[in-house]
Amino acid sequence: MGFGRRPRVVTPALLLAALLAGCSPPSPASPSVPQPPLTVVASGLEAPWAVAFAPDGRVFVTERDTGRVLEIGGGAPREVQRLDVDASGEGGLLGLAVSPSWATDGLLYAYYTSTSDNRIVRFRLGERPQPIVTGIPSASIHDGGRIAFGPDGMLYAATGDAARPGRAQDLRSLGGKILRMTPDGQPPADNPFPGSLVYSYGHRNVQGLAWAGDGTLYATEFGPGRDDEVNRIQPGGNYGWPMVTAEAGREGLIDPVFVVQPGEGSWSGATFLVNGAIPRWEGNLFAAGLRGQRLWRLVLGADGSVAQAEPLLTGQLGRLRAAAQAPDGSLWVLTSNRDGRGSPHPGDDKIIRLSSP
Repeated sequence: MGFGRRPRVVTPALLLAALLAGCSPPSPASPSVPQPPLTVVASGLEAPWAVAFAPDGRVFVTERDTGRVLEIGGGAPREVQRLDVDASGEGGLLGLAVSPSWATDGLLYAYYTSTSDNRIVRFRLGERPQPIVTGIPSASIHDGGRIAFGPDGMLYAATGDAARPGRAQDLRSLGGKILRMTPDGQPPADNPFPGSLVYSYGHRNVQGLAWAGDGTLYATEFGPGRDDEVNRIQPGGNYGWPMVTAEAGREGLIDPVFVVQPGEGSWSGATFLVNGAIPRWEGNLFAAGLRGQRLWRLVLGADGSVAQAEPLLTGQLGRLRAAAQAPDGSLWVLTSNRDGRGSPHPGDDKIIRLSSP
C-alpha cells in the first residue's frame, strides 16, 4: 500500500554535505548560547526509565531494574508502588503514564516485562495492577516500552520485535509496532486495522513517542547497529523493518525524517516543547541518546521533516534515557548510567531540569 510522498531523510552527514555545497536547508541548528541552566531535580536513582506528571502536581518515575515507582518532590524520592518485573536484559519496569482522568480515577498505567511477556497494566497507588494488554513479545533485547496518552485521549505503546525481526511485518503480532488503544486496552473503532491494536508496523525497537503541536506523532527507534531513526508516524504505515533501514525509497514503505548512527544517537525517549519555558526552543523535538550521550534538538520544517539539528549536553551527563516536558514548560532529562552499560557519575542516576534563566 502507498502512503503518499516519502519525506527526505536527513542525517548529520547530509547536513554537512549541504553546507559544503552552498545549500541552505537542511543545516545545523543555530547554537543555543547560553545553554539553559541545569538543575538537579532528583539523584540517587537506579536506572530510571520514564517520568510522568499528574495534573495535581505529583511526579512519578519508574526504575527499570528494581520495579519501583517513585514519587519525586519534597525531599528524597519515595517509593509508592513496586511491580513484580523480570529485569533481565533490557526488560523490567519501563513506561509510565498518568490517566487523562486522574482527578476522578487516580490511575497510573505502566508497561513492564513479566516472566512470560511484556504487558500494560493500570492501577491506583497501593492496589493490585490490572492487566489491560498482555502477550506483547519479550526477550532480553528489543522490548520497546514507552507508553503515552496522545492528544486524542488514546493510549499509545511502543513495542520491539523481541529479537525476532519477522514480527515487525506480522500484523497478528504485537511486536515491532506502535499500538493504539482506549484507556481500558481495547482497539478504537478508527484504528487503521479493524479490531486490532496495531497503529503502525515495521518497527525494530521504538523507544520514544512525542506529539508536535499540530498533533502529529513522531517516534524514535533503534537501528541494527546503525541508522537510528526518527519517524513521522502515519496510521497504518509500514516503516520497513527488517527489509530496510534509513532511506530506501521503496514503494509502500515510509522513510525516516532523521537518522544518526549509534555513536551519536542510540535513541531513547523524546518530547516536544510546546508552550514551553524556553521560548527559543518552542516547537522543537528533543530526543535523548544513550550511547550518544547527548540530547538532540530537532527543528521541523514546514513539511514536518527535520530541517535543522543540534546536539546538546554532549558527554556532560552520560547516557540519557528520556526527555519530557514538565507542566511548567521546562525540559526534564533522565540519565541512565546505572543500567549496566554506563559509567556512573557521582549522585547517579539523576533527573535534570532545563529552563530559561
